[in-house]
Amino acid sequence: MSLKFQYLQIPLSDTVEIFSKKIPVNALPKGVKLMEDLGLAGSTQVSGSLLYRSNVYLFEVRGTITPNGDYLVMFPAGDHYAACDKKGNTMMALRSKDKGQTWSNPYIAFKNIDFNQHAFIPYIPKNSKRIYSYGTQPVWGLYTRDKGLREDAPLGYFYSDDDGFTWKGPEIISPVNAPGLLGISVMRLCETNKGTLIFSVSDNIVDIGPTRVSQYILRSEDAGKSWELIPEYKGILSGWNIKPMDFMGEGVPLQVGDRVVMLERMPEGHIWAMWSDDDGKTWTDPVQTSLVHPDAPPMAIVLSDKKTILALHHNRDCTSKKKGFDFENRSEVWVSFSQDCGKTWSESSFLFCNAAKPDADNTFLDHQCSYLDMFIDGDTLNIWVPHRWRQVVHLQIKEKDLFNLPKRSDLGL
Repeated sequence: MSLKFQYLQIPLSDTVEIFSKKIPVNALPKGVKLMEDLGLAGSTQVSGSLLYRSNVYLFEVRGTITPNGDYLVMFPAGDHYAACDKKGNTMMALRSKDKGQTWSNPYIAFKNIDFNQHAFIPYIPKNSKRIYSYGTQPVWGLYTRDKGLREDAPLGYFYSDDDGFTWKGPEIISPVNAPGLLGISVMRLCETNKGTLIFSVSDNIVDIGPTRVSQYILRSEDAGKSWELIPEYKGILSGWNIKPMDFMGEGVPLQVGDRVVMLERMPEGHIWAMWSDDDGKTWTDPVQTSLVHPDAPPMAIVLSDKKTILALHHNRDCTSKKKGFDFENRSEVWVSFSQDCGKTWSESSFLFCNAAKPDADNTFLDHQCSYLDMFIDGDTLNIWVPHRWRQVVHLQIKEKDLFNLPKRSDLGL
């Protein structure tokens, strides 16, 4: 498969939308700057660089700090695996040895793989030098595109013992109570205080009526040697989902103090949450949080104090649209914090928004600022943006500056 990565001119829009209000790019509010090379407008505390822009699609970008201290970023380039009935994408990698100041040329991460890739979900066990790449593994012969299940595939992982340069796999997960499980996963694992692994997975029915999604977790107490599916699998869509939407998925599990919270994607206009007090064995009923967010995944991390949750959310409510979901709602990214394990959240502050001119006649591409990934290195938050599903953007902001970002009132909106 031939992949061409180029720096191409990013067409800039005359206006940006901040808090759903159109603002001329030459009259941005105080505290907001145009990041022309990136096609973004962001708070002045944020810096960024364009790693690569492609004339093919780029999907979920995920990064990690390798055991030897490199930044390793990986992403599938080409068509989405669920759109392919033959080889249509390749997992690509970028590497930086100087904390993101310079980067290698892109290279193929998984060699001699004949099936398509979803996301790189990095996980490095505590006190280990092994890097895992968890996620959906649509292996031919085990993956079917029939009956609306083209997004459901085996779950599993690749692993590397040489700092992410070469990989072995895939190893397929077969839960002890749900052998042969098919599903989809694109969100990071959580390693709890007790060493238990909590891995978010969902089953999705698409193309047959409205999309229906059901949330599960895969839980392992023995470092991934064996897994249990929670809740009990009783057939497709038997996991957690909220009626009448028949939807809940792409959960992000986080350990905060003695509790685990899982933030959830929902299509009604907010992020939802559920909690576990017994290391992920049982969970509360899911409830709506105050975080305004469209039909898009939660994007959250625990800050370095180990008690504050940072959530990046779009702060736009898709339910105000008359004709279903509008991907324009993924064009803004705001910041909120929780000090009580996700029960209550601070007033939102502005981080960045899309500033590129629509040129694809496709809102899914033109406004995409979602599916963000992040990690903290020292005093700096690193954010990876699959901007417009066509370019890899790396943003950085000092952790302390997150608390000084402008709020709506500061922007005069």
